[in-house]
Formats: sequence, structure tokens, C-alpha cells
Amino acid sequence: MNIVLLGAPGAGKGTQAAKLVEEYELPHISTGDMLRAAVKEGTPLGKKAKSFMDAGDLVPDDVIIGLVTERLQGKDTEKGFILDGFPRTSAQAVALDAELSKLGRPLDAALLIDVDPEVIVNRLTSRRMCKECGYIGTIADETCPKCGGEMYQRDDDNEATVRNRLDVYEKSTAPLIDYYRGCDLLVAIDGDRDPAVVYADVKKSLGL
Repeated sequence: MNIVLLGAPGAGKGTQAAKLVEEYELPHISTGDMLRAAVKEGTPLGKKAKSFMDAGDLVPDDVIIGLVTERLQGKDTEKGFILDGFPRTSAQAVALDAELSKLGRPLDAALLIDVDPEVIVNRLTSRRMCKECGYIGTIADETCPKCGGEMYQRDDDNEATVRNRLDVYEKSTAPLIDYYRGCDLLVAIDGDRDPAVVYADVKKSLGL
């Protein structure tokens, strides 16, 4: 099962991907995680991407496409994969189709987790991350419930940046919905519900 996950930042794509990974043992390819790791390690790619990420802007296509193409060569993707955070533009979608065509592994579905923008603003601005283990919690977590580490707000989770990210999403990424609808691959799910209910709907819609 080769799946692309779509939806605005904070729509809950990562949560649903984690459930699919656990049950079906598919590799979860998150460009956000890969980019944050590159930033943390101070790699050339990380340094190039950091200024865009901190401002809530999209990282340039050539950087992302190179990163994802390399990842799809991995043996663990042969039985399927979940792409989270890519593609984000129509140009990236076309590039992805070309790469998957070369590999002989076309997409099975583009899964859209759909959530109202104001719900997302509230979700993301109250999100906190553990400096030690990366646990994602909320403003209510004074210390990490997992390891006791210090919780902090990521630079890209303040309200101004969140709203900018949503604007960028609407302008650059929303056309992907039409693109995949035109390819007859779009599966849209209401993401403003309990994650377990959303997941049950995801599985049903994907025929799993």
C-alpha cells in the first residue's frame, strides 16, 4: 500500500500515520522529521532548510525531492510506504509520480485528513515538545510525562507562524487535492474527531 498523506500542518497526519505503521509495518516517511533531524545535525541540507522552516515557508522543491527520492530507494519501502509532508506542491506531485513510475510502484491513495483552520491554530499554538525525547504534548504538560524533560514551544508553533503556514498551505498545497482528485486517488476523511474514530474511518476508506 503506497500512500500519500495530505492535510494542513497540525491536521493529525502524523497520528494516523503512526497507527498505520504500527498495524501494517509500513515505513513512515516524514519529510518534517527528516528535515528537523538534518537541522539538528547541522548538515548542509539542514542549514539550507532551517531559514525556510523557521519562517513557516516551504523548503525548496529541489531539496525535498532529492531527500525523498533517496529515501524511496530504501529496501524497507518495497512493500509499501506512507509519505507524510510530501508532496506539498503540484510540481512535487509530478516529480513524485515520475520517480514512482521509474520504481514501478505507483500510489494507491492520497489520504486527506481534513480539519478546520481555526481548530488547527488552537491545536498547534498549545502544542509543546520535549527537549530530551521529542515527546509531543500540550501546554498543560509542565514537564515531559514520558521522561521528565523540559517542554518547549517550537519556533514554528507560535500563532503568527502557524497562520503563515496555513496560508502557505492554502496557496501552495491545496491544489494537490484537486490534482489527486483528478487522478481518482483522493480519499477525504474528517480529522476533527477522536483519533481512534478517524483511524477506523481511514482503514475503511482505504479498504484495509
